[in-house]
Amino acid sequence: MPHQEEFVRGSLKAAGLRITAPRLAVLEWLSGHPHTTADQVAAGVRERLGSVSTQTVYDVLGACAAVDLVRRIEPAGHPARFETRTGDNHHHLVCRACGRTEDVDCVHGSAPCLEPSNTAGFRIDEAEVVFWGLCPECANNNHHEEGSA
Repeated sequence: MPHQEEFVRGSLKAAGLRITAPRLAVLEWLSGHPHTTADQVAAGVRERLGSVSTQTVYDVLGACAAVDLVRRIEPAGHPARFETRTGDNHHHLVCRACGRTEDVDCVHGSAPCLEPSNTAGFRIDEAEVVFWGLCPECANNNHHEEGSA
């Protein structure tokens, strides 16, 4: 993926981050595997680089999140997940059973797409929405389990 690596190198440089093998590997792997946990990212990066510590992966994810190259999402009751889709106004669907997470675009366009009834003096710049339910596979499995009882 030469084009992907060039894009990642340019993104790191534009963000003021040094270009390192772990940073390249994390961002390249994550771009093809959105909504994954740090442990999943670490396993994917190890397949590419060999030995890399989990702490290094956490450090890379933290540094990239700080400059908006990576978005960290934290669905309640599930481990934090990471994605490279940043800077737009999208939300997430999360499966209550397996944790599968999918993007869903905001139907109202620019952030914030929702407005609270009372801002309490806050200057609102973002609304985070998580839609909860069962993914098709878990809904199908749950349906079969209920029918067999």
